Amino acid sequence: MPKPREFLPLHVALITVSNRHTPATDSTGSLLATQLQDVGHLLHSQLIVEENKYLIRAVVSALIADSSCHAVILSGGTGFQAKNCTSEAIQVLFDRHIDGFAELFRQLSYSGTQRHAAVYSAAMQSDALAGLANQTAVFAIPGSPDAASLAATELIWPQLDARTLPCNFAHLLLQQSCPSPYKPAEAQGVC
Repeated sequence: MPKPREFLPLHVALITVSNRHTPATDSTGSLLATQLQDVGHLLHSQLIVEENKYLIRAVVSALIADSSCHAVILSGGTGFQAKNCTSEAIQVLFDRHIDGFAELFRQLSYSGTQRHAAVYSAAMQSDALAGLANQTAVFAIPGSPDAASLAATELIWPQLDARTLPCNFAHLLLQQSCPSPYKPAEAQGVC
């Protein structure tokens, strides 16, 4: 029987993309910070950045250059309003896109879950996306508390948990070998 994996806490930066929110009114940022700590990760930093693709790109660039930051979650600026530019700002930084994230998020948004209401055809308007940049996972999710919670609880937190089988991003982000439940320890490689 394979040995159970250990939880590995990651340092996660939270960015709220908004022209109107302050730390006192940022309910989505507060929700994500609470969830992050509840699942056992560490808050690297929490920022509010205005909807300007060059400011967003500069902040994310600095975070992915910081080896102590393992993941960045941006909430807001992923809809179809003209001012929304989060996805456009960050996707040029990706070494590799995580296409499945956007596909799964829109699918869950369309149909809903036990804890999150369905938004049906409005799900197609989400420009949520994710990618890897300089060994850092970067996620762009909607700014509404329910949509952000859906993305985090159903997709992000499970994939940032080293115990999630058959695979996850934790070992990759920590640049460690990924233990396999199917191979003896001496035959393990990098996942």
